[in-house]
Amino acid sequence: MKDRTISRCMTSRHILLRNASQLLTLSADNTNPRTKEGMRDLGIIERGNVWIKDGHISAVGVEDERVHEAETIIDCTGKVVMPGFVDPHTHLVFAGSRENELAMKLKGHSYMEIQQAGGGILSTVRKTREATNEVLVEEALKRLDTMLLHGTTTIEAKSGYGLEPITELRMLEVIRDLGKQHPIEIVPTFMGAHALPPEFHGKREEFIQSMIGIMHTISQEKLAEFCDVFCETGAFTLAESETILNAAKANGLGLKIHADEIENLGGSTLAAKMMAISAEHLVKTSEMDIRHMAESGVIGVLLPGTPYSLMMKEYADARKMIDMGMPVALATDLNPNCWTESMQLIISMACYHMKMMPAEAIVASTINAAHAINRAKTVGSIEVGKKADIIILDVPNYEHIPYHFGVNLVNTVIKNGELVAGGQ
Repeated sequence: MKDRTISRCMTSRHILLRNASQLLTLSADNTNPRTKEGMRDLGIIERGNVWIKDGHISAVGVEDERVHEAETIIDCTGKVVMPGFVDPHTHLVFAGSRENELAMKLKGHSYMEIQQAGGGILSTVRKTREATNEVLVEEALKRLDTMLLHGTTTIEAKSGYGLEPITELRMLEVIRDLGKQHPIEIVPTFMGAHALPPEFHGKREEFIQSMIGIMHTISQEKLAEFCDVFCETGAFTLAESETILNAAKANGLGLKIHADEIENLGGSTLAAKMMAISAEHLVKTSEMDIRHMAESGVIGVLLPGTPYSLMMKEYADARKMIDMGMPVALATDLNPNCWTESMQLIISMACYHMKMMPAEAIVASTINAAHAINRAKTVGSIEVGKKADIIILDVPNYEHIPYHFGVNLVNTVIKNGELVAGGQ
């Protein structure tokens, strides 16, 4: 296998991807997120071709269906061609690492116990506050390179390791700068309400108001598209979460919520009530909550890497969610506690631990994930007019993606019609 490399300048106006063993177009009525049987429709074309012109998909079909001029022709015989992965939940920007916490987990300490001992989120907050913007950019670029090499072409990135106005704004500025420097498209989310910092012990309302106080600046300077809040015991109550999300809505930000990860405080039902675009984690979500989200069209962003890294026995009940008609997406939750950049690994975990069918996991990692960050009109499927965000995998069929785990199956990555990673 050839070495995988990343390039910022391999530009070709016209590209033909030819004779894919399976071309997963994900084409259908993608106006809304996929649900139920729609989550198993990959729009497969055998021996499929894709024509790319000026960064966008110009035609999709089979061998010799039509002739287009192509400066670059890539033979995809024996390979799967599909949309680039969309990762709709990451904490991309942070400083330091927390590998020492693994031993604590192995000794039986819980997530909240580790945080109360000075580890967890607050440990990362200390290191992130101390880091310069240059350091934050340098470290995040390495993660972005790894994501790109593993087939991810669009991500969401949250702030939340500042927990003070200055550093939260710095994090969002870093996210903006990263989007200018790297091929991956980055959708920014403000998550100042990630945890209560020590200096605000006993002053919860003051902290919440400090985070609400910078929302106008964030909105005016277009530093974030969404606002997220950690609704959890030890973080923020249901009432506090609603206050924060109401303020975000008043400032024109889309709504997201970390809900039901460790305990069910009602965050997922709050997401339904407030018509949030997504509720995320959902390990402890009840059948009633699922019904509310399904009725409201809230996307459940599931993160199997998180219970894996926390050594939890319980995972989100994706099978029940899909069967009840709730749209489901998948994401890495990349952060110092759950450090993976690979959506391929997440797809495998979703199948093995959450009983998702391979086709469902792929839909959840492409078009539904795009819906979860309001990008479904431009990415997440291979359809004429959309951005040419396409990956070629060295597998004979899509079922190999979760089946052959622990390695990088991606051979080539095309972003905005440019060959940016890998090669033939």
